[in-house]
Amino acid sequence: MEASAQIWRVKELEEQHTAFRNSLVCAFHHLLDLKDINTGVHSTRLAEWALRVARKMNIAESHLYQVEVAALLHDIGKIGVPDAILKKNGPLTTDERALINRHPEYSWSTLRLFAGFEEASLYALHHHESMDGGGYPAGLKGSEIPLVSRIISVIDAYDAMVSNRCYRAALSHSEAMTELLRRSGSKFDAEVLAVFVPIAEKETTEVFAAAGMAAAVAL
Repeated sequence: MEASAQIWRVKELEEQHTAFRNSLVCAFHHLLDLKDINTGVHSTRLAEWALRVARKMNIAESHLYQVEVAALLHDIGKIGVPDAILKKNGPLTTDERALINRHPEYSWSTLRLFAGFEEASLYALHHHESMDGGGYPAGLKGSEIPLVSRIISVIDAYDAMVSNRCYRAALSHSEAMTELLRRSGSKFDAEVLAVFVPIAEKETTEVFAAAGMAAAVAL
């Protein structure tokens, strides 16, 4: 009887931990919405895409939670960037660009503090690396960049291009795709693009609807 009670207690604690962890993700995502509603909605769409691509690329189901967390919270570090820079209408100065380029490090330093988010924190840290080594913050190259970070990089860029920003109007879906393919192998992973492009062609409307936004801007 005592052993059975211990088993149930362990199960109860595990369920409490899972519930707390999920609440934490929701809370962080809500903070992104409070900081900038466009950033929060962008992250929701990115998570929808990222899970589709991750499954197609045979990432194990046991890792998909980390994929989702990284996709939802990759930009949590933008909370540390002043609104005057994030929402600036004109070109950024060198110093302003250097500061906004720190946001992946801020995301990593925040997420890594919580048990169970260590893997997701690394994916968030490297989502602005480039296949040719010209990205940031670590200048990783090719397969040195975690696959999930490479997935987020592609979808992050696509979603940003088809979304209106204070400094530019949204590109069309076809224009965004042309730009992604133009930078295949230099900025973006060609294998990820080979998976993402047909998914985006087929599921754009579904993904934008799941994130609570019409897909008209992307078509």
